[in-house]
Amino acid sequence: MSDLLAHLNPPQLAAVTLPAQHALILAGAGSGKTRVLTTRIAWLISTGQVGAQGVLAVTFTNKAAKEMQARLAALLPINTRGMWIGTFHGLCNRFLRAHHREAGLSAQFQILDSADQLAAIKRLLKNLNIDDEKYPPRELMHFINAHKEQGIRAAQAEAYDAYTSRRVELYAEYEGQCQREGVVDFAELLLRSYELLQRNEPLRQHYQARFRHILVDEFQDTNRLQYAWLKLLAGRGSGKPDTPGGGACLFAVGDDDQSIYAFRGAEIGNMHDLQREFELPEVIRLEQNYRSHGNILDAANALIKQNRGRLGKNLWTEAGAGEPIRVFEGYSDIAEARFIVEEIGELVRNGVSRQQIALLYRSNAQSRVLEHQLFTEGLPYRVHGGLRFFDRQEIKHALAYLRLLANPDDDTAFARVVNFPTRGIGGRSIEALQEAARQTNSSLYNAAASLAGKPGSAVARFIALIESLRAETKDLPLPEVIDRLIERSGLRQHYLAEKEGQDRLENLDELINAAAGFVHDDGGPAVDGEEAVPDGGPLASFLAHASLEAGEHQAGEGQDAIQLMTVHAAKGLEFDIVFITGLEQGLFPHENAAQEREGLEEERRLMYVAVTRARKRLYLTHAQTRMLHGQTRYCLPSSFLEELPVELLRRINRAVASAPAAAPRPAAGAGWPKPAATNGLRIGQNVRHTRFGLGVIVSTEGAGPEARVQVNFGSGGMKWLALEYAKLTPA
Repeated sequence: MSDLLAHLNPPQLAAVTLPAQHALILAGAGSGKTRVLTTRIAWLISTGQVGAQGVLAVTFTNKAAKEMQARLAALLPINTRGMWIGTFHGLCNRFLRAHHREAGLSAQFQILDSADQLAAIKRLLKNLNIDDEKYPPRELMHFINAHKEQGIRAAQAEAYDAYTSRRVELYAEYEGQCQREGVVDFAELLLRSYELLQRNEPLRQHYQARFRHILVDEFQDTNRLQYAWLKLLAGRGSGKPDTPGGGACLFAVGDDDQSIYAFRGAEIGNMHDLQREFELPEVIRLEQNYRSHGNILDAANALIKQNRGRLGKNLWTEAGAGEPIRVFEGYSDIAEARFIVEEIGELVRNGVSRQQIALLYRSNAQSRVLEHQLFTEGLPYRVHGGLRFFDRQEIKHALAYLRLLANPDDDTAFARVVNFPTRGIGGRSIEALQEAARQTNSSLYNAAASLAGKPGSAVARFIALIESLRAETKDLPLPEVIDRLIERSGLRQHYLAEKEGQDRLENLDELINAAAGFVHDDGGPAVDGEEAVPDGGPLASFLAHASLEAGEHQAGEGQDAIQLMTVHAAKGLEFDIVFITGLEQGLFPHENAAQEREGLEEERRLMYVAVTRARKRLYLTHAQTRMLHGQTRYCLPSSFLEELPVELLRRINRAVASAPAAAPRPAAGAGWPKPAATNGLRIGQNVRHTRFGLGVIVSTEGAGPEARVQVNFGSGGMKWLALEYAKLTPA
């Protein structure tokens, strides 16, 4: 027993050796919560307080469950394979398999994953002859799952208008279809388990008596239904937990400061409810951090203390202060990416492993500029928990449309988007078209004219769309071609209808930015008689560029490669070196969340998670300008930077290569020197812009390629414009 407890610090020891009672363990980042959980289970079993079959341990990932089982196997001289350790879904599946009759399921019920569930909903809509444009399948799936996660069946769902009422009816139809076919989706596993325990008192009492100790990891990520399920098993907090019939001891481990999954239904309030409803005598805080140096932890503490209603803790370490946090401000997102890649090169030359370097960003779309710079420098990288930019579904769809504009005989591109977004062209129509193409030895595009009837009409409308797009965009700049295509093809409207379509829309906007940057870098005027753009024009060149970047194989698991990921994907991970990029207002904190206190506080928790991923060195980077929808956006530094103590920071005043030599780089946030005139334009001059119309220059700054002006466009508002891109003409 002394060996089991030997490596625990005093708060960890107190948590592990608590008597049989309900408890909340507030475990800060890097404080050893997994050690506490597994050692608690081992201690309870080793001291004879409970048998292995009397423990229920809940994790949020299968990986965490396997890790817990492996650690317990090393700590205990017993077989741990039969223990009830797993995710909510895994444990509920085990429960329903044992009690399928009581749950109203067949013994061979099957589980639908997300893709299967979406396919089932599409089939339902087709069978009911429902317009899937008015009731998008993916949106209906989110509607159904959100209700199930709140414990709400179709019969209890509220309908505030005719549209919602119809969705409730479709929810009921979906329930009936699943019951007939003997299938359950992920949300159904938990809901049906909860309902069975709630209505079947003998069964509930059996499991309350069986499981004497329930241990929950990442408690801050539980949703309402998961918490309600735990309360049922724990006897709803009534009675003495260590007596028969009184329910189990609920041992919850979590960190309210790392609650970042509200969009998935996670309820940070569950931690406060647990304290109140279970009348917890105390909260044990694990505050000693074994991951990061002191300056990183001090920054994290200073940041998160701005949030209200916290349970409260303060991370500390014995590892020393370590290095100051480096802050870099680039003039543009490209300059920011170049700095990061240059810094990585220096780190690698000094012996740092690439896989110990992580680049974190708030939104998936931000990866594109970073990926491009890494690709250009030939540095291996891996996008953790997601796809590389040019491999993402929405980007592949947009590129397929572009390929059809460039070459209508591209059958692969045609097949990908002829019915995306859906336009009534089914599999049989495609088969008929493919047969016609074989018979005439032509492309699918050219064979469309030979397709008769309703399928022929639908395909003809698609051909007309491509032809009109080709005519409309013939003389437009490449970024505007892509913008028009995304709009006219229906891609933007399609992803607007998706509950989680915001990321995809941001990626599509980033594709416009990629085209603008490509034209600027590679599609300029001819030099020394050579063509800057090969035959086919900028579109063909850009498509070739995209294919080359997409063709580079992503570094595999375990290969020494730089790690790229969103902050959400980084939770639970740690790295020696971390770059948190794009720290600008509207980006991080995200503009969608910054308008409400709850949203801003979740963004701050997200920043807290990002900061505490770093062990030894942390970089915070941002840019004064960033491309957005093909236009230059002028950015303010993130408010989170202002919340960090200045004594912890080292501002990197590295000169930007394109800055005028006579203008030394000021401190971050101080702006650029403002000359009286820029590129021949002056304050007070009237100018014309192709998009915004007539305006008057009210301010200027920068010079040469970095020149920009502020223009008052009257009803169009005040706008900062980069002269290199804006093409203003005197009026």
